Amino acid sequence: MNIPQSVEALFKPFEMGNLKLSNRIMMAPMTRNFSPNGVPGEDVAAYYRRRAENGVGLIVTEGTFINHRDVVSDQENVPHIYGEDALNGWSRVVDGVHEAGGKIFSQIWHMGARGNVNDYSKQEITELIEAFEQAAANAKKVGFDGIELMAAHGFLIDQFFWEKTNTRTDEYGDDLVARTRFASEVIAACRRAVGPEFPIVLRISQWKYDAYTAKLVETPEQLKRFLTPLVDAGVDIFHASIRRFWEPAFAGSELNLSGWIKKLTGKPTITVGSVGLEGADFVDFFATGEEANGKANMGDLIERLDHEEFDLIAVGRALLADPDWVNKIRDGRTEDLLPFTREALSILY
Repeated sequence: MNIPQSVEALFKPFEMGNLKLSNRIMMAPMTRNFSPNGVPGEDVAAYYRRRAENGVGLIVTEGTFINHRDVVSDQENVPHIYGEDALNGWSRVVDGVHEAGGKIFSQIWHMGARGNVNDYSKQEITELIEAFEQAAANAKKVGFDGIELMAAHGFLIDQFFWEKTNTRTDEYGDDLVARTRFASEVIAACRRAVGPEFPIVLRISQWKYDAYTAKLVETPEQLKRFLTPLVDAGVDIFHASIRRFWEPAFAGSELNLSGWIKKLTGKPTITVGSVGLEGADFVDFFATGEEANGKANMGDLIERLDHEEFDLIAVGRALLADPDWVNKIRDGRTEDLLPFTREALSILY
């Protein structure tokens, strides 16, 4: 099949070690709340399989809870990555995606329900790390192709990162590098659990769900200091969450956060943020309910990818509403793209 030259960069294969993807398009992790008692059922398996059947190169699941008492307060329908029933459910999800020719990573998540990392004793921190390690082992056991550790948006690992929520004065706080120690120990533990060839993605962000202007770092120099311990601990790919992919991370450069991370570390990166959408961005949508269609001009995104600013592109809401989004982009059928609406949040299309 002839792919339009304008989107060729999206459909080049990607390889990193044993990971081989047919294109550069990734389904972004999006919480769906369709797994009663933490167990993904046949509807969840079909939901992910549809994306693989319709050309998504890599799927990253919605966040899956680790086995820890503080992981969440009242969300019973978020899937678990522990327990026999949940793991059997994920095994069916993975099998369906693989049968359709796709690849799938599990996003491993702790919400930080206690909300104050300053209160954790060192023994409790050890227990948290062990729970992440077991989650990573479980993900590999059921057949996932890799994992993504959720360390963005003000959740647990990010609470250790951010100086506003981490005011500890021990080795897990005190300064920028010390605030990376918890994440580094989680990454290293997960690496021990899965071995050297199993991909580990780390998702990070400057912004938080309740603080959209928050910053972990203010300069590229600070970003390098922040990233170095995480690379040393074993991160293979960084997923930098921003609200709009075209926004520069720092003054004086057009590079977005993914671009800067790749420049500073040499590691592959994933960009995300209103990809394929025109209209309301993520924050505005939830404030106003305004629709965001899938017909945005993607020229800037593809040009950046072609110039190797980043390696993979995560698509969220556009792909949530339209399982066939990738094929429509590939075939130039942009007039057929379906709009994202609030209804898409309550249905597994």
